Amino acid sequence: MVYQKTLPQGSMGVGLRPKFYENLLQNHHFDYLEIISENFMFDQPIPNHYLSKLRMEYPIVLHGVSLNLLGSEDLDLDYLRRLKLLSDNFEAPFFSDHLCWSQRENRFHHDLLPTPFRKDLVQRTVDRAKFVQDYVGRPFAIENLSSYLTFKESDMPEWEFYSTIVEKSDCMYLLDINNIYVSSVNHKFDPRDYIDRIDFTRVSQVHLAGHDSSNPNLIVDTHDRSVSDSVWDLYGYALQKGAPFPTLIEWDENIPDLETVYLEAEKAKILRKSIEASK
Repeated sequence: MVYQKTLPQGSMGVGLRPKFYENLLQNHHFDYLEIISENFMFDQPIPNHYLSKLRMEYPIVLHGVSLNLLGSEDLDLDYLRRLKLLSDNFEAPFFSDHLCWSQRENRFHHDLLPTPFRKDLVQRTVDRAKFVQDYVGRPFAIENLSSYLTFKESDMPEWEFYSTIVEKSDCMYLLDINNIYVSSVNHKFDPRDYIDRIDFTRVSQVHLAGHDSSNPNLIVDTHDRSVSDSVWDLYGYALQKGAPFPTLIEWDENIPDLETVYLEAEKAKILRKSIEASK
């Protein structure tokens, strides 16, 4: 059985989707797999059967969408109990979720929803992140969102809000490069300013994905196509600032065959080696 307390720096991963199950068992193109936590928390025979088999071949990291870190309600202890059990069963090097809210008055939303970037929200979020990390007993990586609106109430830039929470809580970054780029276009900021604020010693992994830029004034994070040239450029800048780090390719809609996703991962490897050689 493969088990690692951390992912090797420079390793390449893929988001596990049912379409890839059989191929991943036969062809070891990737160094690790990332699962959507909620897809494996309950009695789901087929997904759990394949995950148990894949666990023999790959390290597994957990990526959640329901933690509700920025929500106003108390954290869901039953959810955390299931998350801890899943993390323990598959010996996950770390688990992750988003810097967002997703629940209000027992109603769960299907979107990852932002809040204002306010100084008075920082300590509460830090306390919640610390509690989650201590409860699960593994490093907790927090992911930045893509966003499509701004709040008048914000009194700090997103990257300051994000990095302050990660560092004060002693958690990790799950740095989504595509999300940074999407938000930078939508909100008219320089994405390199965002990258410059990140402490790369705390980056657990980086996500890469595709987006819809058919409307140049409001681009949408879709995870349904190849990584854009602009995101590759920003990834290259991140590599210059903090490489090597684990990198994962996300693809959630219009999912192609695994070979196509593997070619995206190869682009990341080639870019990393080129930048390392130039240093």
